[in-house]
Amino acid sequence: MLQDPQIAKLARLIDKSRRAVVFTGAGISTESGIPDFRSPGGIWTRMAPIDFADFLASEEARRETWRRRFAMEETFRAAAPNRGHRAVAELVRRGTAAVVITQNIDGLHQASGIAAERVIELHGNTTYAACLDCERRYELDAVREAFERDESAPVCDSCGGWIKTATISFGQAMPAAAMRRAETETIAADLFIVAGSSLVVYPAAGFPELAKRYGATLVIVNRETTGLDAIADFVLHRAIGETLGTAVGVD
Repeated sequence: MLQDPQIAKLARLIDKSRRAVVFTGAGISTESGIPDFRSPGGIWTRMAPIDFADFLASEEARRETWRRRFAMEETFRAAAPNRGHRAVAELVRRGTAAVVITQNIDGLHQASGIAAERVIELHGNTTYAACLDCERRYELDAVREAFERDESAPVCDSCGGWIKTATISFGQAMPAAAMRRAETETIAADLFIVAGSSLVVYPAAGFPELAKRYGATLVIVNRETTGLDAIADFVLHRAIGETLGTAVGVD
């Protein structure tokens, strides 16, 4: 029997749910060593993000984009799914959670055992690259090897288009198919659990509002306050891994 009343309440809400959605943000992955780029002292407070239009227009912007990505490679490679990721994966395995909608780009949900088709990535994925024109996939090891020869921005072998990590940059259109699917799953949810998102980045942060509007119970688990705490049914300002792990029964 769970002794902590907040976690016991969360466990009851999960047990009662028939179609949950888990919505994750940076807070779930900071516990795996992935930095929160937006937080005070984060990378984006020290250097401005490179806008997508600049990436397209400038060879130097493309080179700098790739320099920054490869500078982070050891951090991304060293990161492993934590207790929070494992708890979310268990909810998907049980069939309690239909999908995970994530703002994260680190691929840790897939690494935790969730099938790729159950992870809706709103901001893309930084663990591989793709041609912006023909969408051919490229693995980062090969891209890095080519880039480090002369630091020229990589181009597609098939069509000559620019290669970029498969993430959504500032100024780049949100992925239409992922947004449509996220909307459909959000509307169908009876329980919508936000885990580790400050809920300040739109349009992604609009999904919890949508879930609430369609009758879902809205739960927010985040260390800090969020912009949607006032409309949530239940808010836990706590560590993600410990809270979800205990509620779900995952070490």
